[in-house]
Amino acid sequence: MINVTKPNLPSFEEYAHYLKGIWERNWLTNNGPLVNELELKLKEYLGLNHLLYLNNGTIALQIALKAIGVTKGEVITTPFSYVATTSSIAWEGFTPVFADIDERTLNINPALIEQAITPNTVAILATHVYGNPCDVDAIEAIARKHNLKVIYDAAHCFGTQYKQQSIFAFGDISTTSFHATKLFHTIEGGAVFTQSPELLKTMSHMRNFGHNGPEAFEGVGINGKNSEFHAAMGLCNLAIVNDILKSREEASSLYDEALAGLRVQKPAITTNSKYNYAYYPIVFESEVALLKAVAALNGNYVYPRRYFYPSLNQLSYVHKQSTPVSENISKRVLCLPLYYHMSPEDIRMIARLLLRAQNN
Repeated sequence: MINVTKPNLPSFEEYAHYLKGIWERNWLTNNGPLVNELELKLKEYLGLNHLLYLNNGTIALQIALKAIGVTKGEVITTPFSYVATTSSIAWEGFTPVFADIDERTLNINPALIEQAITPNTVAILATHVYGNPCDVDAIEAIARKHNLKVIYDAAHCFGTQYKQQSIFAFGDISTTSFHATKLFHTIEGGAVFTQSPELLKTMSHMRNFGHNGPEAFEGVGINGKNSEFHAAMGLCNLAIVNDILKSREEASSLYDEALAGLRVQKPAITTNSKYNYAYYPIVFESEVALLKAVAALNGNYVYPRRYFYPSLNQLSYVHKQSTPVSENISKRVLCLPLYYHMSPEDIRMIARLLLRAQNN
């Protein structure tokens, strides 16, 4: 069986080394030494001054939305993302307003963001789809012009850079996921990033119930903390993340070669960016062609993912809005299996199955 992804696990001995220390200290959570070590090493690796390690990427989005300092209004967002992007907006009491996507990059279209702005708009929440940077310069210009906050859902973006900076450095707040499906994972986990010390302080209180000391509270908070066990996995994986990134790039290049005859398109990578090869998405000519390909792969125990499907403007709990490009792409896009140490033989076999399905 070949699944769409496979989490990287370090050697048991390497992970057990950290477990031994956890047992000796009997300090399991609440900002333990491994959490602090992971935060420091992540900042060093990413070249960033501020981040907070959290228990998942959805909490990261919710804290970011809470931290911008408004409690209601419209948040302009993309319909082409994982459901957590939209559900977090709705969960926090905001109204999601969808701006359609660019058909080449599959990211939110900045021109349509500006068209969607109303007196009730308070923020823009954009996703760097598949780790491919949004047009952050255009979005920043729009936000400044209209005095809006910018949050980036950068769940797919570990290792992605724009203009030689980590993509996490952009926006008022950037969020990411360290879920087991991501190229860098801590089993469950996530983070928020900001250039603002004031926002960092606010979010640090929020992730720990609002605590500002043992018996003092600084506003509303939630339990966004993560454990020593998860931080230990992160420390193991951070040590080899460059190898993981290189392996995924090589696997993607082999896919490119093996699928040269397949009638599909790939998203255009944003200029001036360094892509992290988080996914291998292909866009078929029609949904019929996609379903034919999925059937052929599943029949040989290969399980790609229709990611993202459906278009989020079609969720039952949002106001119905037309986003024709997202609706069209979401019916035709498929992410092929891609993970660390994926064998060339498996990639070539998947390519043969896809080409055979196309030609039959």
